[in-house]
Amino acid sequence: MSMRQLSRLRLSQLIGAGVLAAGVLAMATPVQAADYTLKFGHLANEQNIWNKAAMHFKEEVEKNSDGRIEVQVYPNEQLGNEMDVINSIQLGTADMTITGESLQNWAPKAAMMAVPYAFRDSEQLKKAVDGDIGSEIEAQITERTGLVPLTWFERGARELTANREIKTPEDLDGLRLRVPNVPLFVDTWQALGARPTPMAFSEVFTSLQQGTIDAQENPLSLIESASLSEVQKYVNMTNHVRSWIYVVIGKRKLDSMPDDLQKVVRDAAGDMQSYERTLFVEDQKRLEKALKDKGMTFVEVDTKAFADKAMPAIKKALDPEQTELLERIEKL
Repeated sequence: MSMRQLSRLRLSQLIGAGVLAAGVLAMATPVQAADYTLKFGHLANEQNIWNKAAMHFKEEVEKNSDGRIEVQVYPNEQLGNEMDVINSIQLGTADMTITGESLQNWAPKAAMMAVPYAFRDSEQLKKAVDGDIGSEIEAQITERTGLVPLTWFERGARELTANREIKTPEDLDGLRLRVPNVPLFVDTWQALGARPTPMAFSEVFTSLQQGTIDAQENPLSLIESASLSEVQKYVNMTNHVRSWIYVVIGKRKLDSMPDDLQKVVRDAAGDMQSYERTLFVEDQKRLEKALKDKGMTFVEVDTKAFADKAMPAIKKALDPEQTELLERIEKL
């Protein structure tokens, strides 16, 4: 090998070594860490529209903060159940979650988020949540829990499934109906003439299959995911609970951020609400079609007759503060 060839070989080796060293150095150099991290835990699974909305929020926050905020989304109760995550936010070990009427454990006004027959339709619900009533509920939540509602999602109305058509309260006579262990729900269905039985949801399918109960009530999403079409024929559109749920953040965490980043978080939350709303409307249509395709029949119900008969028992179960809110909702 000539001296010129040897020199070229050594130069090539030196260049190769330099490139390798630079590559190793690049891999060893840590990625710039975000100034703030938001741990966002919730109960929905990865396919649920709430999780899709949470991922959209993550994308918007990280993009519009130029990476100064990192959002870590934990679906499927990875950070614990709803109450666990609320407690974690209060302790500072989590930052955000999606929560609803469970907040009434601290803030009694939050009970309005799941009062039967409080709302006639989605428009009335929106007026309440976006107006003075919603502001009062949110203020009490923040004051009593240290959680700040950033935005809200409408939830699918609860409907009554059974193996017979239910069009009026009289059709409920003697119906053995599973309800969650919520005293207000028990009182409401007793007033309507059914025989409500509090039961864990995990027991519902088998109990319907075995005839221990005749009916149950839940949103369409849960009716589908629990395969209740296999043991129930009719979806009776009682619309007895129209409700909403909040996306909340710990007040201490939000206040720890500079004003410009707080605005990024709030703006992204507003965008997340619009994004989720589009998914929600589409999903409600999909759910109805899917359940019909599986053999379920949808039945129109005299909801006014149900509401009129149930309301005395509902108001009796509420405290004066909650009753005053309900009466204001009725006037919207």
